[in-house]
Amino acid sequence: MVKRKLGALEKVDADLPNLQYKIRRDPSSYKVEFESQYGQYDAQRALFLQAPASATDAGIVSFRDLIDFVAHLADCYPTITAAFPNQLVEILETHHQDLEPELREKIVGSLVLLRKKDIIEASKLLQTLFPILITTPSKSLRALIYQKIISDLRASSAKNTNHRLNRTIQTLLYDLIVSNRESPKGLWAVKITRELWKRQVWIDAKAVDVMKEASLADNAKVVIGAVGFFLGGDKEREELVDESSDNDTVDVRKLKHQIGINKKTKKKARTMENAIATVKRKERKKKQPHLLNFSAFHLLHDPQGFAETLFSKHLQNSKSSLNLEQKLLVLQLVSRLVGLHKLTVLPLYSYFLKYLTPRQPSVTSFLASLAQATHSLVPPEDIEPLIQKIANEFVSEAAAAEVASAGLNGIREICVRQPLAMNATLLQDLVMYKKSKDKGVMMAAKGLLGLYREVGADMLRKKDLGKETALSLRAGHRKERRFGEEEAGGIEGLELLEKWKDDERQKKRLELGVTAHATDVEPEYDEDNDTGWEADDAGSDDSGGWISVNGASDIELSGSDEDRPVFKRVKHQDTVSDEGEDKENEVDNRVDPVQEASNLASKTILTPADHAKLRELQLEASVNKLLPSSHRKRIAQQQAQVTRHADDPLTAAEIEGLALLSKKTTKADKVARAKEGQVERSEHKSTQAIRRSKKEAQGKSSTNKEKARRKNFLMTLGKAKGKQKRSLVEKGRVLKAHADRSKRGGRKGNR
Repeated sequence: MVKRKLGALEKVDADLPNLQYKIRRDPSSYKVEFESQYGQYDAQRALFLQAPASATDAGIVSFRDLIDFVAHLADCYPTITAAFPNQLVEILETHHQDLEPELREKIVGSLVLLRKKDIIEASKLLQTLFPILITTPSKSLRALIYQKIISDLRASSAKNTNHRLNRTIQTLLYDLIVSNRESPKGLWAVKITRELWKRQVWIDAKAVDVMKEASLADNAKVVIGAVGFFLGGDKEREELVDESSDNDTVDVRKLKHQIGINKKTKKKARTMENAIATVKRKERKKKQPHLLNFSAFHLLHDPQGFAETLFSKHLQNSKSSLNLEQKLLVLQLVSRLVGLHKLTVLPLYSYFLKYLTPRQPSVTSFLASLAQATHSLVPPEDIEPLIQKIANEFVSEAAAAEVASAGLNGIREICVRQPLAMNATLLQDLVMYKKSKDKGVMMAAKGLLGLYREVGADMLRKKDLGKETALSLRAGHRKERRFGEEEAGGIEGLELLEKWKDDERQKKRLELGVTAHATDVEPEYDEDNDTGWEADDAGSDDSGGWISVNGASDIELSGSDEDRPVFKRVKHQDTVSDEGEDKENEVDNRVDPVQEASNLASKTILTPADHAKLRELQLEASVNKLLPSSHRKRIAQQQAQVTRHADDPLTAAEIEGLALLSKKTTKADKVARAKEGQVERSEHKSTQAIRRSKKEAQGKSSTNKEKARRKNFLMTLGKAKGKQKRSLVEKGRVLKAHADRSKRGGRKGNR
């Protein structure tokens, strides 16, 4: 049978991609062809709407191709295709359950394409797709629509944040949760909000309000999804930022080296250009101002009411549908809220009583939640029964070592936040466990002892105070803490700057031969030796029109002449007696460094040189903390516990940390721990062979000498014979050329 030849117009009709390419290049010349294809689309749509379920496969394929064709060219003929977007929306909303999967995917993709061409608005697209997302039973369609919604919202806020669109979608999600709290449809609101929060598209309080309402829903899956957002959403965002920064790393030097050695092609040149563009983009990101990504806890409107409602609805309510693990997550959220915002939810502490037993599953998580819910404004009488219960249940001679160390560690974490909750009798009993033979129990007890040496030394026995604590108590530097008392804030490290300035003044005084503490004594004028000294006459007012303002005397400029004290000139033999008197009065005249630093901050304007010196002193102090000194390490650990950041959660692993020391390690565990840092060797290899295998694993090439060794002998035979026939002049010429090439960096001049 002879194949029939197709005419020119029939070829155009049969080849839609070819026609699409020609129309894209010259829309006005192919307007008639497009109108004919659009007429076929209208006819196919009318046939499909009459019987969507009974459409043939050939008709569906033709209809799908025509939809794709019109969608790609809709921006070329806006008047002809004005009704095209609404027709697609109508088909999708009415027949999305009956549509063939590929046709349904093509319609959704065409709508997204029309949105990218700005033919339809983003709000209209999202309001069309979102109702289908929460109603369709098709799993593949839900995944497709969810992906399109996330990508469209990200693209809308890529350059500038589209606040109008974000508010519209956030209101839609908020209404979805509030309208029916028992419906599982709210889970999609949780997923969308959590993903956009992780991608840093939504970072405002409205998104946090959506998750707040979701955590108060009646559906367990919606509640746990929202609670997980508060407990781990910020960590997910930080991890995503770290991953994106790691993925963008480009070794430009390696690419330049490869391009210089290998054959030069356009593809490799484009790769090099893209790499340079990536590096420049990263540099621009570094120079851009950093966004203030607040934690979700700080963006809550009413944390007190939110914590009380969560506690009463999901924890105190006996009809709650949550199991124990889900209740524990809600409890962690409530405790984080109470500890971070210093809220007062007094029924929360009595709720812990029934769970503080060693036989309770996940008891260390309950201990961590109790410690997180404790702060300085909680009445000590509400915390004291809990500490007594932990001591009775966990800390005893009959208890296992892991249980005792976990109990002592939990008590210490609670007392770090509220030291007044401990009584002297119980503290002295718990401190006696520092003589325990078990390492975990001994370290936990010493941690509690070290804490109260700093915050409550008056409750300890005299033998448990230690040398420094006893001396400070005797000197009166330790003051009793009161309930609700807050420490005054200030500039971090300012006391280091004040101490450095005092040392510099002391050195200058000793160099000039004056007393170290002569600031309060009036200057004496020495007629015999008055070179280099000027009288400080504070009473002279005839300076020519200047008016002294009393209020300006309180503010000084750091580094100015007024900052220098008035010195007293003394003879050398008087310095010995003065130094003795200074040593006797050193304890009496000691000034609190915090008060001294606050005086410096309130009466002195720090210059840029002072700020630079302050940063230098802070760096030096941080380095000194890392030096091998047991006393310095102990002080640093205690300060880290007290000054722990409020946003950092307390986990069950930190409560169980010292309990791991109580477990006896077997010989197999010790051998496995010793082999952790060693290289796995299936067979014995030399060091050079191990290095070579590592280079091959990293994709690095071998050296020219190694390649020459592996070359076949017959391939090198001709070259060796040619070398033997060289004359002395040729050998000199070859050696000279070799030296020149090595100076240039090889045959191609690679440096």
